[in-house]
Amino acid sequence: MKTIKQASSADSSLNQKGKTMKLSCIPIPCRSVGAALIMLALGACAQPGVPAAGELAAQQDRISDATIHRDYGVYRETQQRIKALNDGGRRVADYQLSKAQCWLDVSFHEYSRNDRGGFPQAALSESQRIIGALESGKDAGWETPLVNHAEKLRPDLWARYDALKRSPGFSCAAQQTACGEVELVHAGNEIHDAGWRHAKPYVQIAEDLTGGAEKSAAGCIPPAPVKPVVTVEKVTLSADALFHFDKSGVKDLLPKGRAELDALAQKLAAGQVTVQSMTVTGYTDRLGSAAYNQRLSQARANTVKQYLQTHGVTAPITAEGRGLQDQVEACAGVKPQAALIACLQPNRRVEVSIKGVK
Repeated sequence: MKTIKQASSADSSLNQKGKTMKLSCIPIPCRSVGAALIMLALGACAQPGVPAAGELAAQQDRISDATIHRDYGVYRETQQRIKALNDGGRRVADYQLSKAQCWLDVSFHEYSRNDRGGFPQAALSESQRIIGALESGKDAGWETPLVNHAEKLRPDLWARYDALKRSPGFSCAAQQTACGEVELVHAGNEIHDAGWRHAKPYVQIAEDLTGGAEKSAAGCIPPAPVKPVVTVEKVTLSADALFHFDKSGVKDLLPKGRAELDALAQKLAAGQVTVQSMTVTGYTDRLGSAAYNQRLSQARANTVKQYLQTHGVTAPITAEGRGLQDQVEACAGVKPQAALIACLQPNRRVEVSIKGVK
């Protein structure tokens, strides 16, 4: 059986300086159970340099077209996930979706410049973290981490970002704010990797985005809250048109009365007004005893309520009878009886009061 090459003293010294120490993996023939167990234990050495799904290849492995093509595929897949979120209704200018896009952009920018540090992967991972949260319907958070140990530059800009997030016009400045934060982290990474000369362009971008965000927020006038308009509508239905004489049940409804109630139910179902409550009140004329008229008016109000409910009206309905109260026509001195009955007709009615919000 072949053996595993041990790390040299030079390798050990490199490891002590923070470099990664590698063991050379030499194939071990599986001629015994013991050999197979060794192979299992050294499974990490079986395929060196193969990144996990969604991750970039290590810098030292980016030496072939195939590897670079694979990494470009990771960027394309991540971009497609952002597009899918937008296709699902999340705005391009949404703060968190914008931040995911900006992290992806700066990652690809540094990858294409052959950044030899960990920033491309760190920025890509942050983009993927935000995307994953949005895909699962969670809040991705509002903090912007200093990935890859980036320095925190320009506290004044960070303070302005915090103020923007509290601004009533933030919805118009969300995209610029998100990208300004990412570019400031980008600059903080560059300053410890390559110095101020390399960081300066990204600081400038962050400054420009901050100024633009503040201008956008100032010019963004949030729509005034729409105050609901409370409406009260009263519909008067003739009892003579609704019911047969001296009758009050559903089976006693006349064709014209049914048609009027159907039209009212359809109007309420149209949705132009959100009905909060309804009151159905029955009235009679002054002929007959007060007790009789009270019972008749209550029964007719109950029938109208029942009819509306069985025809799709879901709002709370109160039914009450007022008998011979609230007479509309007095008809004093009218004779004979037939003329008096005709004169008192407006008093025989059912009123439907509708309270709603338009």
